[in-house]
Amino acid sequence: MEILAPAIPDSAAEPRSSRLALLALTALGVVYGDIGTSPLYAIHECFYGEHGVAVNRENVLGVMSLIVWTLILVVTLKYHVYVLRADNRGEGGILALMALVRAKVGGHWRHWLVVIGLFGAALLYADGVLTPAISVLGAVEGLAVVAPAFAKLVVPASAVILVGLFLFQRRGTAGVGAVFGPVMLVWFSTLAVLGVSGILRDPSVLTAINPIHAVRFLAHGGAGSFLVLGAVFLVATGGEALYADLGHFGERPIQIDWFCLVGLSLTLNYFGQCALVLTEPSAAVNPFYLLAPEWARLPLLVLATMAAIIASQAIISGSFSLTRQAVQLGYLPRIEIIHTSATEIGQIYIPAVNWLLGVATIGVVLAFESSSHVASAYGVALTTTMVITTLLASLAARKIWGWPAWLAAIVTIVFLIPDSSFFGAAMLKIPDGGWFPLVVAIAILLLMTSWEKGREVLATVVGVRMLPVEKVIADIASGKVPRVRGTAVYLTGDESGTPIALLHNLKINRIAHERIVFLTVHGLEIPAVPDAERLELHDLGQGFYRAVARYGFMQDPEVPRLLRLPELKAIGVKTSETTFVLSRNQLVPAKRPSLARWRRTLFMFLSRNAVGPERFYRLPPNRVLELGMQVEV
Repeated sequence: MEILAPAIPDSAAEPRSSRLALLALTALGVVYGDIGTSPLYAIHECFYGEHGVAVNRENVLGVMSLIVWTLILVVTLKYHVYVLRADNRGEGGILALMALVRAKVGGHWRHWLVVIGLFGAALLYADGVLTPAISVLGAVEGLAVVAPAFAKLVVPASAVILVGLFLFQRRGTAGVGAVFGPVMLVWFSTLAVLGVSGILRDPSVLTAINPIHAVRFLAHGGAGSFLVLGAVFLVATGGEALYADLGHFGERPIQIDWFCLVGLSLTLNYFGQCALVLTEPSAAVNPFYLLAPEWARLPLLVLATMAAIIASQAIISGSFSLTRQAVQLGYLPRIEIIHTSATEIGQIYIPAVNWLLGVATIGVVLAFESSSHVASAYGVALTTTMVITTLLASLAARKIWGWPAWLAAIVTIVFLIPDSSFFGAAMLKIPDGGWFPLVVAIAILLLMTSWEKGREVLATVVGVRMLPVEKVIADIASGKVPRVRGTAVYLTGDESGTPIALLHNLKINRIAHERIVFLTVHGLEIPAVPDAERLELHDLGQGFYRAVARYGFMQDPEVPRLLRLPELKAIGVKTSETTFVLSRNQLVPAKRPSLARWRRTLFMFLSRNAVGPERFYRLPPNRVLELGMQVEV
């Protein structure tokens, strides 16, 4: 979601408080769009949803009490106080957290840790489909309140808005990103004002802050009170989003927004909606819009739609960021990444992800037709992700922060109680649409694990064909192969053997460059690698060098920039005299495959459609030489 973060000048003359205020304002439009649009549909779902409860005083106070304590326990204590501490060198998000704790876990637990983390990441792609659908539908459903005659236009209008949103992605958000924060500031201020006006209708609703109302509701409400937890959970849906944006704003601006504005505004609005329902039970059909006076409902509809678009924009750009992380960590094939800003490295656009999300999101809107129906699927995705985050954070507390086992266990259990309750209630909605995010996540998980396993098998097969580098250097140094002027850079995934492309070049062209560099690019499980630590260069003798370049999962590997580093300049490497030699592997089925047939088929499909290394590494087209070979997998 860094795509929306502006450049913050690091000037000593600029007051620190000004920079912090600007970060906090911008974070409103990126971090809190998801949770900020929950008032559009959360209360409605509690009383009019698939498993809504009857509208009476006990139920309203019980639901409101559950909402208050969900915001306190899950959003405030778990995410803002506890999980935000689990940063991977400043970066947040489930993949960053998985990479952080993975290094501290060994044996078979390491494998399952990766699987769990990848499944959580896969669920976030489902969130990238469902958040725009439920947010835009929830906002546009105000048409049924403002102008009931236009109620039939809710679905087509939502689809049109989403089409425009996804079409806009390729242009980037540098121009409009600056207005997202101010718009959300107006939005949260409006939520607070509406909430206060609702509370004045029946101030007794404030007694719901007493947790005894929640306890009584759960104890005496039967199965219905448990099922409604799936709707109550919707008030906490932005927890994962704010954690994922940790690296783009830092912990302090995010917390300032929550404790000074967002948390208070949301709480007041939920109280106001429940107070309205207490005085007018029929208003539960759409308490958000009915909370506003009639003259203000049309402007509120426009503002809500803008907030929904901003929330959708944030989760879409977050999917781009997640994809780049997965590619750099080796869980997805190389994919086209377009930078939409010359000054902001975080502003990226990934066409394949954008169109897949767009088609899926519009399909969800057309198939589910209302925010109420989408809510069932929405809860399954996020409750599962939140449980996974709690488990991974417990490992961080134990293995990285050094907490004693008893303290880590107590904290984890405290957070798992609400998490598992929401998870259990959401799982009961699988037949009502909850199956959708699970199917999406399982499909993406299989794709990620198949790509990872396929790369391992391919590396093993290619490694068998490699010759010892000492023997090749000795043969070339003996004068059997003529040397030509310039530098050849051979990209290879192996740090010890001789690249297959060099052997093919010697066999076909029977020449070698006077200076040969074997380059291996590694993606590390940290967000960023400083330029001073980027390159490791070894002199192998006779004009041969081995270079290892390291990048974090939030960085883009641009090989031409490596040639400008002092280490390579010192050995005489010049961009104008450098040829990049690549091996283009043609995968063919082996008689005795090392992969299951379905995995091999999927891996071969992904490999054929992956972006070529010349585009991914930003190699100059007129300096690339490709040599093909067949590899059995």
